[in-house]
Amino acid sequence: MNNLTFGPGSPKSFHAYAGGGLDLESGNLRKLRKPKNSASNFVRMMKYIGNQVSYFYKLHPLAIFISSLIFGLVVLIVLSIYESSFRMMKYQNSNLHLGYGSYPLQNLHNLVMVAGHSIYTSINCGKFDNEDSWFLEPYQKHPGQAATFVEHIEVGVEIATQDESALLLFSGGETRKDAGPRSEAQSYWSVAETKGWFGKSNNVRDRALTEEHARDSFENLLFSVCRFRELTGSYPKNITVVSYDFKRERFSRLHRSAIGFPEERFFYFGTPASPTSREAAMKGEEIVRAQFQVDPFGCTGSLHYKRLKRDPFHRSVPYPEGCPELKGLFSYCGPAPYPGTLPWGK
Repeated sequence: MNNLTFGPGSPKSFHAYAGGGLDLESGNLRKLRKPKNSASNFVRMMKYIGNQVSYFYKLHPLAIFISSLIFGLVVLIVLSIYESSFRMMKYQNSNLHLGYGSYPLQNLHNLVMVAGHSIYTSINCGKFDNEDSWFLEPYQKHPGQAATFVEHIEVGVEIATQDESALLLFSGGETRKDAGPRSEAQSYWSVAETKGWFGKSNNVRDRALTEEHARDSFENLLFSVCRFRELTGSYPKNITVVSYDFKRERFSRLHRSAIGFPEERFFYFGTPASPTSREAAMKGEEIVRAQFQVDPFGCTGSLHYKRLKRDPFHRSVPYPEGCPELKGLFSYCGPAPYPGTLPWGK
């Protein structure tokens, strides 16, 4: 049997029909359709839509403007809703992260706040009663002044010792440029530590901390409440303030009322000023008290200027980051009481 070959010279060979296809019925070649270019079709479609929009705009320009405005508002609303949802998710995740056990002192319920009045600057840790060991303003330079600071510290520790559910906070920022970047609060804590007062009868040291941003008496109170929230996860059931006796009305009436804290849960322990400074201190207190009566939150005029002056190192105040429920109170400024809802008013 002969082998069949289909090479180029063989009569049995055939070539592919280039550029066309064979019609089996007629035996004729026909051209194949070129595939459509999808990109060019898309361009033509967009041009068509653009022409239609342009034509419609010429006929109804006001309608196009209103439609564009509505579309823009819808986009803004959608983005706003998305942002709010994102913040809520972030806040919920933060709460999950800061769950039970995340606050170091969550078993404490009462606040004892000692308001700072000066900064300890001596390198000798044993001269606490010496005026030269503290940075004193001209109006503070009186014999016995340093002893009043030490008394405040000791009284605060004693009150916290008697209440095992109390958090003791020494409050006061880096208020004096010439004293260096040292806070009033840290000065008071260091005195108590050096004196050994934290371990007298009940170990107070683990629940004695500092609030190091306050620049005046109102911030002593408000910032300490926020600091309490940072450390315990809740707000204090009771507040006890330790300061001078002549400042009782300022704290118990003006500052307490400004933050809306219940009077029956607010306590004040005042100690006397030094005998040589009492008369001048009383006159100065009348002036400051009158200023807070007009400006309860200390956010305008001379009170605001005093805060700026007492922030020589431009420390950023972290609050109300740790107490988000008080965000409105922190931003409020005006002679009228704060109109918002407060945690202790629920």
